[in-house]
Amino acid sequence: MPDPVRIAVIDSGVHPDHPHIDAARLLPGFAVARDGAVTENDTLDRLGHGTAVTAAIMEQAPAALCLPIRVFHDGLRTSARALVRAIDLAVEVPVDMINLSLGTVNPAHAPAFAAAVERAVEAGVLIVAAHDVDGQPCYPGSLDGVLGVALDWNCSRDTYDVRDGIAHASGHPRPIPGVEQRRNLYGVSFAVANVSGIVARDRLDDQAMPNPATRSTIQKQPIAPTA
Repeated sequence: MPDPVRIAVIDSGVHPDHPHIDAARLLPGFAVARDGAVTENDTLDRLGHGTAVTAAIMEQAPAALCLPIRVFHDGLRTSARALVRAIDLAVEVPVDMINLSLGTVNPAHAPAFAAAVERAVEAGVLIVAAHDVDGQPCYPGSLDGVLGVALDWNCSRDTYDVRDGIAHASGHPRPIPGVEQRRNLYGVSFAVANVSGIVARDRLDDQAMPNPATRSTIQKQPIAPTA
């Protein structure tokens, strides 16, 4: 049997006791502070976002392993320096894919992200991220070498559609029994997670994996790091 796909989830960490999380499929992760300092195994999610993103990936890719890298600590904001360090850390581990359900529209960060993306591409690591916000490029998702994701509320959660080089996917997370879908979390974060999971699930089918150098467009504001 082939080795399981290893996906770094750069987010707010993960809560291993959540019923939607298979703790046996979690790899030892890291926390990255705003200044880039790294702490091992400090990945407990206190915000819930990373847990929901990881749950969506795990549902879509039942055999994948997830490596949490916590960059969100007290709120859903971090620094570009922390994100670059987290990307490099994931490449160093190594992993096969990186899920970035976040981004920034600040173009000042583009060169640093471009260098990190280039290092990931050279290592054969696929980054899945968002591309733009209302026409404004989102970084690192708007850079060559990144697979971007667009929201399409008409897509079912178990598939995505590539149109004009754009991966379109549902923005709904894994359903919670007894909770109406409209009352659950939703948005581009989960469109990205759904695509990451589906690509991981289908990685053995070359026709199912889009070119990681394609670009995409998102239709909802992603989480942006501070300057």
